[in-house]
Amino acid sequence: MDTPFEITMLMVITVISGIGAQVVADYFKVPAIVFLLLFGILVGNDGLGLVHPNLLGDGLEVIVSLSVALILFEGGLSLELRAIGEVSGSIRNLVTAGTLITLLGGGMAAHWLGEFPWPIAFLYASLVVVTGPTVVGPLLKQVSVDRPVAALLEGEGVLIDPIGAILAVLVLNVVLSGGANPVELFQELVARLGIGATVGVVGGALLGWSLKQAQFMSEDLKNLVVLAALWGLYDVAELVSSESGLMTAVVAGIMVRFVGVPEIRQLRRFKGQLTMLCVSVLFILLAADLSLQSIVALGWGSVLTVLALMFVVRPLNVWLCTLNSKLNWRQKSFISWIGPRGIVSASVSSLFAILLTQRGINGGDSIKALVFLTIIMTVVTQGLTARWVARVLGVTSSTATGAVIVGSNPISRLIGRMFQEQDESVVIIDTDPEACERAKHEGLRVYQSSALDTSVLEEAGLESMGTFLAMTSNGEVNLVLAQRAAEEFQPPRVLAIFPQEPQKKNSNHNAKEKVKQAFIPEFPLKQWNKYVEEREVKLGETLLRQPGLEFQRSHLQAMIRSGEFVPLLLKRQDQLQVIPVEETWQAGDRIIYLLHDPKPKLLKRLSGSQQTDLTLEKHPVVEEVPIPSPQNLQDLEPIAVEDNNA
Repeated sequence: MDTPFEITMLMVITVISGIGAQVVADYFKVPAIVFLLLFGILVGNDGLGLVHPNLLGDGLEVIVSLSVALILFEGGLSLELRAIGEVSGSIRNLVTAGTLITLLGGGMAAHWLGEFPWPIAFLYASLVVVTGPTVVGPLLKQVSVDRPVAALLEGEGVLIDPIGAILAVLVLNVVLSGGANPVELFQELVARLGIGATVGVVGGALLGWSLKQAQFMSEDLKNLVVLAALWGLYDVAELVSSESGLMTAVVAGIMVRFVGVPEIRQLRRFKGQLTMLCVSVLFILLAADLSLQSIVALGWGSVLTVLALMFVVRPLNVWLCTLNSKLNWRQKSFISWIGPRGIVSASVSSLFAILLTQRGINGGDSIKALVFLTIIMTVVTQGLTARWVARVLGVTSSTATGAVIVGSNPISRLIGRMFQEQDESVVIIDTDPEACERAKHEGLRVYQSSALDTSVLEEAGLESMGTFLAMTSNGEVNLVLAQRAAEEFQPPRVLAIFPQEPQKKNSNHNAKEKVKQAFIPEFPLKQWNKYVEEREVKLGETLLRQPGLEFQRSHLQAMIRSGEFVPLLLKRQDQLQVIPVEETWQAGDRIIYLLHDPKPKLLKRLSGSQQTDLTLEKHPVVEEVPIPSPQNLQDLEPIAVEDNNA
């Protein structure tokens, strides 16, 4: 079999295996890297022997370098700058002092527990100072946590990757040369990071400006221009100073987002798809070349090394670097638990193993095996337990508060005031100047703009809000707005008023699943807004109790079907939520509702000008639930039996 065909088969099998692992991981809702490692080992040298990365020769290093640059660019492009600003001090500490803490702690653990020589121990530690967006990002998509926590983990993962990669190269040079001055080492690290950042700032700004000016180019062509420009900037930085290209990729991504490219959403989607492909290919190739025997040969000392990294070094790092932050102990504990290693550790360790072997230095294969053991242990344990740990610590984003409401109408403004009374932040968005003025008059924060503009949603702070509610007079527009909000900002609760049919026809399955229909099916918004304007409603609150819960539910559902009753909000465990159609009401829930209360025209004229704002009350027609007494139920049972016998 000739070599070109062998390489073709290698790449085809690699891509199929990588995408297959992504599909399986998506089905089981676990981090993709778990199955990527498993599939890579399965098709590799210690498995079926279908993939032999050594056939690529130096091409493997080229694939790794360009792919990692793309991954880090996508990470920088996806960073929420507003959210990062809230935890910028902690991120700065984690990527500076935190890097040193992990380097020292990991090196001591590898030497004392893993019995590695000091130079090799610190080389290992330099490889695992990084966490990485390739594993942190997918994990946070599956486990929704508080926005500050997510922003800190994402920011750390993106920014520490180039620092860790450059640090690892410098430590490798120390190992190969036999020694170095720590001051010179630090100066060289800062110099390379500075060169990479400078090229990234200038190149990213020029790229963003060019994209804004080049209106003649199609969106698809702009996506490819960005890809070409990224790799060009990476090459320029590498020519000026080796290993500075990764910092360039991160900063260029941040700058393109900062400049505000109009097609940023399409660009992020395109780069996200390329990143998924790159991650899939890289992990399969690197895992295929892994020797399981080398991992087993490490012994229990290496397992203890990784455990020390997870349970001692990482928590110590996080707690010291977040001392002066506003994060509470629950958030810090979750961040301490989440520190999975990813593609940068795997790729750089694989290249180092080759270089050390070529120089005749022992330990290259052992370092690679220990790094992959670290990846396996951190990803599997933390990835599979992250959702449970977040729930136990109470840092899930389902606890996020506040609401962004699209559409300024009487009911939406009423809901906004209800949220404000709970000391929650509320923003109303509408294009109608008169409707916006009414909302301002009622003390609500208002943006007169289209909610299709994602920059408006960012300025409104949707990334930190708990609820997005679209309730304009156009149901299909509401659904489109809600789906875009779910896709771009992923708030915990996304609701809209829409007819059922458009959702069935829509092809965006993931966004569709996230969007819930608000209040009741086929809600007649215009009619109820008219009721509110003409003072033909009462605002009420009822508590669901046990026993008699089923009778109470049936009673309320009957009132909904009569068209006289609309549930608006649900208060559960002191948290206010907009009621979705399919919500199952529980004992202890408080339902806030509107009750149609038509008045004679004469009475409305006499009392209309003196009518006060709606206030929460209990209304007999809602509270008086027809619940049979236990004695009546007993009396009914013999009758039912007699009827059956008859």
